Amino acid sequence: MLTVGFLINPVAGIGGRLAQKGSDRAELHAAARAAGAVGRGGGRAARMLTALGAAATRLRWLTWGGDMGANVLQAAGVSAQVMGMPKADSCADDTRHAVHALLAAHVDLLVFAGGDGTARDILDALGTSVPVLGIPAGVKMHSGVFATTPEAAAAVLVGLEQGGLIQSTLAEVRDLDEDALRDGVVRPRFYGELKVPALGGFLQHTKESGRENESLALEEIVADVVEQIRTEPGIYLLGPGSSLAAVKTALGMVPTLIGVDVFENGATLILDATADQLESLVSERGATTPLTLVLSFTRQQGFLLGRGNLQLSPVVLRAVSRERLWILGTRSKLKSLEGRPLAIDTDDVALDRSLCGLHEIICGYDDRLWYRVDAGPETAGVPATPRSAV
Repeated sequence: MLTVGFLINPVAGIGGRLAQKGSDRAELHAAARAAGAVGRGGGRAARMLTALGAAATRLRWLTWGGDMGANVLQAAGVSAQVMGMPKADSCADDTRHAVHALLAAHVDLLVFAGGDGTARDILDALGTSVPVLGIPAGVKMHSGVFATTPEAAAAVLVGLEQGGLIQSTLAEVRDLDEDALRDGVVRPRFYGELKVPALGGFLQHTKESGRENESLALEEIVADVVEQIRTEPGIYLLGPGSSLAAVKTALGMVPTLIGVDVFENGATLILDATADQLESLVSERGATTPLTLVLSFTRQQGFLLGRGNLQLSPVVLRAVSRERLWILGTRSKLKSLEGRPLAIDTDDVALDRSLCGLHEIICGYDDRLWYRVDAGPETAGVPATPRSAV
């Protein structure tokens, strides 16, 4: 089950109807309220939840108290864990504090309703560690981290939950200088980038007659991975399968098709490694040398760990940080799962749980999708009821 962090900026967009050029200054909030204006964040978030429908019950929600999330979820009949409470008049510090708490709770995705100022606060607290999906509710809206509508945001969430093709991309956080704007000067500023999910589909350069050319897609995947390996020093554990065999061959190795091979500094370190060899390697070098595990998954069945790669023991897997687990797969291979998550079964329940959630899938050159990894009963080898992908 995906864990979603949910935040609302209650004053987002409060100045729009009064022709104010933004809502970032506290003194403007009081003036807007005195004139009868209300923020747009709660209403826009409620629209997203309505569009989400029954899918909302298949997600785990973590949120902040009161108008920063809990009230809207409760009104929509969605149960959630409230991680904390805002001050009487919520401010940017409340947003940053909430983001830190949600990160500590290991959310897979942060969904927020707000504007450019809210996006800046989230950028300050979050960086690119977790993907972000914005529900547009502000006045200026120059950043690229927002869905086009609340309903579009719901479509992305449904796609993530149902195993649709959801692209991973970086989007800019931009904002205008409100004081300059009030003086008639448009002065935009770039603040940074956040990772965002977007409806991916099939990209034109890997399509033929409406279907993916898997050979071309695999060539692009190999080119991407090989380029990263050659430019980032470290130890690379390259898993079994034909996709990884193509990577190994491109690196100049003589690949083991159904084994784990180890590559470092332009040369083969171990061929067809055993669990003991890998455990010795991570014990001796894992603390001082970057360690990356590169895997693919079985078509249709969808196993990522626990089938055909048992030499990757829990000891080895715990030595690999989450961001250094690279997963390869074409869009067609992901579609063969019919929406089921990638499966893990390592005989270590705590490890399995730590690996669950959204992971980026390398599906082309500089092309990523978000896809769900799970260790629940749905992934125990029994096909789930197919779900339509968004």
